[in-house]
Amino acid sequence: MNKKRCLILIFCLCGNLLSAKEYHVSVKGSDANEGSRAAPFRTINWAAQKALPGDTVTVHDGTYREWINPLNGGERDGKRILYRVADGEKAEIKGSELVINWKKEKRGKGVWKVILPNSFFGNYNPFNDRLYGDWLWSDRIHHTGDVYLNDVSLYEEFSLDKVFFPDTIRTIRDPQGCTNVWFAEVDADNTTIYVNFGKIDPNKETVEVSVRPTCFYPTRAGLDYITIRGFHISQAATQWAAPTAEQVGMIATHWCKGWIIEDNVIKNSRTNGITLGKERSSGHNLDCNDSRLDGTLHYMEVIFNTLRRGWSRENVGSHIVRNNVISDCEQTGICGSMGAAFSQIYGNHIYNILVKQQFEGAEMAGIKLHGAIDTYIHHNRIHHTGNYGIWLDWMTQGTRVSSNLIYDNLAQDLFLEVSHGPYIVDNNILLSAHSVRENTDGGAYLHNLFSGDIYRMDDQRYTPYQLNHSTGVKGICTMTEGDHRFYNNIFVGRKDTLKYGMVVFDESQRPVYAENNLFLNGSSPMTNKVQDWVGQTVDPNLRIEETPEGEVYLVSNIDLKELSSFKGKGIDADRLGTTQLTGFLFENPDGSPFVSEKDFFGNERSVSPVVGPIEKLVDMKRVKIWPVLE
Repeated sequence: MNKKRCLILIFCLCGNLLSAKEYHVSVKGSDANEGSRAAPFRTINWAAQKALPGDTVTVHDGTYREWINPLNGGERDGKRILYRVADGEKAEIKGSELVINWKKEKRGKGVWKVILPNSFFGNYNPFNDRLYGDWLWSDRIHHTGDVYLNDVSLYEEFSLDKVFFPDTIRTIRDPQGCTNVWFAEVDADNTTIYVNFGKIDPNKETVEVSVRPTCFYPTRAGLDYITIRGFHISQAATQWAAPTAEQVGMIATHWCKGWIIEDNVIKNSRTNGITLGKERSSGHNLDCNDSRLDGTLHYMEVIFNTLRRGWSRENVGSHIVRNNVISDCEQTGICGSMGAAFSQIYGNHIYNILVKQQFEGAEMAGIKLHGAIDTYIHHNRIHHTGNYGIWLDWMTQGTRVSSNLIYDNLAQDLFLEVSHGPYIVDNNILLSAHSVRENTDGGAYLHNLFSGDIYRMDDQRYTPYQLNHSTGVKGICTMTEGDHRFYNNIFVGRKDTLKYGMVVFDESQRPVYAENNLFLNGSSPMTNKVQDWVGQTVDPNLRIEETPEGEVYLVSNIDLKELSSFKGKGIDADRLGTTQLTGFLFENPDGSPFVSEKDFFGNERSVSPVVGPIEKLVDMKRVKIWPVLE
């Protein structure tokens, strides 16, 4: 009997292997081919119409200007559809097209124009499509289209006169101002684009304009278990992605489950790089289109609509987004409304987000998630954003934010908003001028390094809390702010009028528990708590040093080993207790009891652990902190 079962198992495995196909795609191929290595397809999307569960689409060297809209998804984790770049090769997917034959304008130095027939754009013209959506704030019209000079996004102007006589635009990326601007006019037949290239001849450079709203996005929901690996993806005319809208980035999962997005370079999106987001049927920009209700009630309606449409662990989320480099996106590097639940986001390098600052909105960050239930965000490097590093909004429950390196952001490195917990923030290195902004209940902040101020908000919005490890709503409550645990952290102040340390929690409505924290350089503990360790005059002057090789070092004026004499207590679920409102223990996203076992680098914690994110501090003033996962 055992032999018979083994034979059946072997037969099934062989059957799966024999049925799985590998399709090849090459810029030298043809979609009339069979898709073999010897006779490859020309487009990735054609292969995506053929691929079935278990198949692999291997893409070879070249630039592919297309939108991949897969027909099928995988069946399970062991039977995915894999889209990959061939080993040792480079494949680019672009939402743009090359534009040549620029004509120099007689009036105005450096101004050129090109006239494109509207047929150039197919059935979608982003230069005639307004950037639009809930909580997008701007006093002028922006379009989803963009112009790129040698892979650098230029600035949209609002009139033709401003192209001839541009203003200085100050940004994070370009503090001296940018005068490379464009303006487009669209009529019934043509789209005319004017660009001030300065001293550059565009016909001798690479100029591209965006034409597609995305690069990899299935228009049907429910296409699960897809892997996207190793691509360079850029220059899509993505739309604003509010949490109440269908969210379409350059890579977008569309209300699916179990995607793996890994080892990609994602750059130059009009708005978002990767979206793990909501679909359209549960509501699309309700706040813009329905003035009867305020935004809180609109989003509450969306939540219940998604629940009726199957928002659950069984159907949506559980994605893995890892080891991607994401930059130059003007809304977020990664965003998602509810579709990121039960997911892991780790090892990503996210930078230059909202650097042009031509428009504003409430949904802008390196990572911006709503409903990040049981989501694990760890070991990411996020810097030089024009807003927040990580912003977790609504229903942050069972979430863990761990061992991230976040610095040089204009707003707070971490923003936790209107959530009831429990959630865990541990082992993070936060080095911007502003560390944390929060108006939540039930957080555990453990072994972090906060070198910026802490800002506590009072926000009385009614927001839901979930059944444990579930999307199901257990109840709805206003924010009562507090019920936090702060153990074994380091707070570093600065010589200004902002509030550093924990003194901002003096007025919390619920108790805030604090033990074994270290306060340096003007940071302060709560006035009604045990002082722990306070070194008001000690200034470590922590700062970042980046090398051309991509390594990042934490640099200090003091020997960092001096901090190793400050020892706290071990932390586990029993010590953290239960949250007052939800009544849940602090657990890992998989439901196992939480134990603070490892530090920022993955080293084991001792019985009496060193405070802050690094357990084994060395006798030096310069420590390598990125890459962490090698």
